Amino acid sequence: SLVTGLTRCFIMEVFGNFCFPNSFNIKGYGKLKDEGDKRASGVCEEERAMEARVYDVGKVKKGETIMSLNYKEIDVILNGLDLTGMFVQEIVQPNFDSLAIYTYRPGEPKTVFISLEGGACRINETRRKITKNEKPLRFNELLKSKIKGARITSCQQVGSERIIKIILERQGAIIVMPKAQEHFAKKTRQDDLEEDEIYTLYIRLWSNAGNIFLCDKEDIIIDSFYRRPAKNETSGNKFTLPVPKESKLTKAFFVRDFAELEEKTGRHLSFNEKVEMFYTENAAESSLESLLEQAEKWYETHRSRLQNALDRLKEKRESFLNAGQLRHQGDLILSYAGDIDEDTQFIEVEDWESEGKLVRIKIDGEKTLQENAAAYYEQYKKAVSGMENLEHDIEITEKELESLADRYETMKTEKNPIKLEQILRKTQKPKQQEKKAHPGLDYTVDGWNIIVGRDAEENDSLLRHTVKGSDMWLHVRDYSGGYVFIKNRPGKTVPLEILLYAGNLAVYYSKARKNGSADLYYTQVKYLRRAKNGPKGLVLPTNEKNLYIKLDDTKLRKLEMLQNENKI
Repeated sequence: SLVTGLTRCFIMEVFGNFCFPNSFNIKGYGKLKDEGDKRASGVCEEERAMEARVYDVGKVKKGETIMSLNYKEIDVILNGLDLTGMFVQEIVQPNFDSLAIYTYRPGEPKTVFISLEGGACRINETRRKITKNEKPLRFNELLKSKIKGARITSCQQVGSERIIKIILERQGAIIVMPKAQEHFAKKTRQDDLEEDEIYTLYIRLWSNAGNIFLCDKEDIIIDSFYRRPAKNETSGNKFTLPVPKESKLTKAFFVRDFAELEEKTGRHLSFNEKVEMFYTENAAESSLESLLEQAEKWYETHRSRLQNALDRLKEKRESFLNAGQLRHQGDLILSYAGDIDEDTQFIEVEDWESEGKLVRIKIDGEKTLQENAAAYYEQYKKAVSGMENLEHDIEITEKELESLADRYETMKTEKNPIKLEQILRKTQKPKQQEKKAHPGLDYTVDGWNIIVGRDAEENDSLLRHTVKGSDMWLHVRDYSGGYVFIKNRPGKTVPLEILLYAGNLAVYYSKARKNGSADLYYTQVKYLRRAKNGPKGLVLPTNEKNLYIKLDDTKLRKLEMLQNENKI
């Protein structure tokens, strides 16, 4: 009837997420929309379409709906895994919605993969390599400290709730004492034994509400994968199982056969293999699409910024191309034979390069002709110097664009969504948060590593924690400045060219930079000793040798370029 049809559609619209919590759409996770004319006719086609997708997901194609494992499928997976009696060997959390538990018993290693991704919650055995996250994650580190090495004593699903309960037991300390020394012990071995630690791991595979809880034997939450204070899913709260509810759909769920996967591979597949293949192909494809969109946005943002910078540099270079005209105007001013006064703003001079045509040149009447000519010569000198620096900056910017394009191509060819996510996360991390191996600046020239400390703090830290006795140390004489170190290469002597590069850095990062040149001394770090009661970083060298350095702009420019390439 019309009333019955409208009622059913209303229930689907309001309570659809509860009745079917594990269905989602690959393209946007959108809710299914009912059309008013279908409701008015009393025939809810959306409901039947959803049921078809829930019960016949084995035929899912790109763009259609997939879902999480239902409770019957979870039972099949757990029976196939047979985790009871296995030991937890390692725990890896590759990203923020999945976890891998490496289990083992003699001759039977298994990697259990758990996904909490909305609409694709599942647990299954995987044989693919799980990529570790570069940064240790909170819940992963907790599990490693609590259940690594523990024995799984029980693993089963709680009713039909899609909640997996795993009980783990980790034995206490084992004391081994020679019998000859037992009578000297103040405590018995039984007194020293620690109690076995018992933990419960609850894995809730609910779409858009999935979570993992580590609890003690009293079911008090130690920590959870996702901390949700509003739902009391945080440390110290008691984990409570949901009250079972009767549902008309409970009996309707059945184990999918994924027949097309066997046809595709041409061989018999276990249910676990089918689940692994199905979700890897579908979920990974949707995840890759989303990540590739992020990668494209990241690339376009950085490319446009670098391209604009390059365009500005090229425009500036065009303005410097007429630098020779400034010198020529200075020459013409000196050839002027007339008089000037304070009110003179322009002079007219015959230009010998244009067959004697009169050229009008702007001057400052308060200055002499020689001073005006000197001003034009100075502008010419700055323009020539600026042209050299511009060419250098243009070259660096073009290399940055090439490197950016190469990184984007690497992202586009990456098929593993976990690795691609980690690459993107690294690109979005602010440079201020990147951890450096040591303070100071790094330069690599022809395979030689040069380290520069720019102040007393960096100098002292490098001496204490980074350099070794066989490394070379350089510092200017009679001026304060940074320490420069050349890392030793076993069996090789520091070439003179490398010494000159390091010497230029020592002068540049010192008070002697204004002079353009300075004397410096160098020796191995093992011949340095700290000055007694001296300021931080102050050392007294022995066995030192002298070196005179005049700042070489070419070498400094090359060092800057090498440093920029390392950053890229």
